[in-house]
Amino acid sequence: MIPKNREGNAATLALQEQITKTQKTGPEKHRFASIIIERQDFEPPLSSQSEAERHKMENQKARRAAMSKARNSLLFTTLGPSTSWVLWLDSDIIETPATLIQDLAAHNKDIIVPNCFQRYTDSKSKDVKERAYDFNSWQDSDAARKLGEGMGPDDILLEGYAEMATYRTLMAYMYEEGADINTEVPLDGVGGTALLVKAEVHRDGAMFPPFPFYHLIETEGFARMAKRLGRAATGLPNYKV
Repeated sequence: MIPKNREGNAATLALQEQITKTQKTGPEKHRFASIIIERQDFEPPLSSQSEAERHKMENQKARRAAMSKARNSLLFTTLGPSTSWVLWLDSDIIETPATLIQDLAAHNKDIIVPNCFQRYTDSKSKDVKERAYDFNSWQDSDAARKLGEGMGPDDILLEGYAEMATYRTLMAYMYEEGADINTEVPLDGVGGTALLVKAEVHRDGAMFPPFPFYHLIETEGFARMAKRLGRAATGLPNYKV
């Protein structure tokens, strides 16, 4: 989904050019059955899309509620009767294995999520390094549950902030260099940087709540909703995107 602003207009033009190349002049085996471009029809919650602004704790509820609306709009307008899988891939993901979809689908799980890392340049050594990025894939903790019990109905639990210590087990820190990329772990919450979902999970009613659902929102709320419907989430801690 492309934002409703000047940058979104430029992105739409660039995307349309690439679609034309792929669908009309590219090899037939590389063409998609159909492509739909969705434009955001509501105002963005933040005036700036800088990484620092996007990740401020005080912006999370409004930001992720807007992301939920965008995800649900995409889902409800494109999910067809012949759809088997739904791949959610954030636009700022720039590097994945070429076989990402096949690799994830091979596990045949209702919901499956790889581990998202970020490349960055070390300020001292100037070397390019990697660090954990998506902290929304986790296994729940007693501490988080107790925090939730003391919250108001409109409050949400957030991960990755020192001000809200949940002591959950984060998949981001389960990565082991050289370990089996097919290692699976059960999850209670999932991030959405890269996420593969069986279409039937969405058809059963699991969506991305733009409101607090058991004190969770967006993808984490989706995982809780799916769990209530009897659908489990699985993580691949050693499979990086």
